Amino acid sequence: MTTVYKPWKTQTTVSELDGVSSSATTAVALTTDLGDPQDASRKFFFQRKAKVDPESIATQPSVYDNPETAKEYQPRDDWENIHRFDPTARWTWGEENKLVRKIDLRIMVFACIMFMALELDRANLNQALTDRMLDELKLTTNDYNLGNTVFKLSFLCAELPSQLVSKWIGPDRWIPAQITLWSCVAMSQYALSGRSSFLACRALLGILQGGFIPDIILYLSYFYKHHEMTIRLGYFWTAMSMADICASFLAFGLLHLRGVQGQSGWRWLFLLEGLLTLLIGLSAFIFMPPGPCQTANWARGRKGWFSEREEVILVNRVIRDDPSKGTMHNREPITPKLLWKSLCDYDLWPIYIIGLTFQTPMTTPQQYLTLTLKGLGFDTFTTNLLIIPKEILHISTMLLLAYTAETLNELTFVSMVGQIWALPFVVYLYVVDINTANKWAVWAVMTLLLGYPNVGWNSRNSNTVRSRTVSAAVYNMCVQSSGIIASNIYREDDSPRYRRGNRTLVALVSTNIAIYFLTKAYYVWQNKRRERKWNALSESQQLEYLSTTTDEGNKRLDFRLAH
Repeated sequence: MTTVYKPWKTQTTVSELDGVSSSATTAVALTTDLGDPQDASRKFFFQRKAKVDPESIATQPSVYDNPETAKEYQPRDDWENIHRFDPTARWTWGEENKLVRKIDLRIMVFACIMFMALELDRANLNQALTDRMLDELKLTTNDYNLGNTVFKLSFLCAELPSQLVSKWIGPDRWIPAQITLWSCVAMSQYALSGRSSFLACRALLGILQGGFIPDIILYLSYFYKHHEMTIRLGYFWTAMSMADICASFLAFGLLHLRGVQGQSGWRWLFLLEGLLTLLIGLSAFIFMPPGPCQTANWARGRKGWFSEREEVILVNRVIRDDPSKGTMHNREPITPKLLWKSLCDYDLWPIYIIGLTFQTPMTTPQQYLTLTLKGLGFDTFTTNLLIIPKEILHISTMLLLAYTAETLNELTFVSMVGQIWALPFVVYLYVVDINTANKWAVWAVMTLLLGYPNVGWNSRNSNTVRSRTVSAAVYNMCVQSSGIIASNIYREDDSPRYRRGNRTLVALVSTNIAIYFLTKAYYVWQNKRRERKWNALSESQQLEYLSTTTDEGNKRLDFRLAH
């Protein structure tokens, strides 16, 4: 739960109702058939001591169960799901679990496919490098660094505008348009002729792909509860690794086309993979519904994907978990005033700092991985296949970390595991000259380093759709800025040992560990401060606060920051 105020009762005897007014009796009666909040709403199958009865009530307690607080959290009249909002709705665990599986199949799977399209078109440059692309275009490694910097900078600059457009016209319209447009640019790389065209294409790809990730995360939040999003985003991020695995296999085949029509293999790689993602983009126009209650169309069926009963469950389970989701329409733009308020949300700044630094030490070796393996003596096709194990390891560690974070209800220290994991391997890169070391030992170290786990929690600490929309974009802008930093750590004058660069990586990992500790300390302090203020209020004062406060989002006294 995002709030700590709990005005409900889960058990009431008949004698307790004696002398209570009829309206109050109705309000209390509605709370008698709520599900146990400790039942299964935040537990995985391996944590449950006993099997949950599928016929037991799954409806979780919320602010809507007390008439005094319900009116303060009433969704807006123009909310797209208002016709399915019903605080009295009750459903079973069997119904909810079946519906969640249906959402996974209909929504989550295709979201992962679209993310794979993004990764395929932005990361296939690494495979192209193994086919002498730099030499044929007369580019140096500094030009390659500049191309990565231009891409990341363009990606960064497009993040917030893209997120605002998505919130204005709807992610179901904007995301398919993005994929279609960037696929056309990706295919055009077939005709690259030199440094200028290379940089122009990297810039266009960055502009068109920027904002996709926060756009799709915002879209998924329409369908899932908070704790469900943690695990789903774990699977979502594994789609990136799955795309890299597929890219390696595709590259193995497509690079064999070298000589066809007198063209290099890397040109065919860009053209055919771009065509594949174009098909995904066109399909997205059909398969992305605007929201839970807007799934009907000519392709998805006249009646849509969900029955009326399923829509009621879907809408109420989500808004009971997070009442802020009823505060904005899914086609409502964010005004400059709302944007400024979100940017000034200092409680999210620690997470932005983490976004700026946590991937940097691993991104630099990642960008140079294919060049490193080629330099060690592996051929083009072996190099592309050797990338696959680190992706499989990354998938495994990331999912394990996501489950661990949710199981232990601990985000900061679990997220810090990735930095502790990476530290000995970046120290190895600094101490050992990998150019003279055993090539298989170096490959093993690089595989372990890049198989590091990570998990994020930005959206949990936003507490409003407006803030969540902007914060997701700002966080991803920080991540892209991290990529710009990472693209300029290895320099031509430091090659081939990159001793200065590797020393920087060691310093960054060490700094990151300290940042995680400071973030933990800040959020613990903030929560304790709010807890003291909240507990100092009587129940009547708490109700008055809820009905009169001007505090918004994560500044409310009844909100606790996740850490």
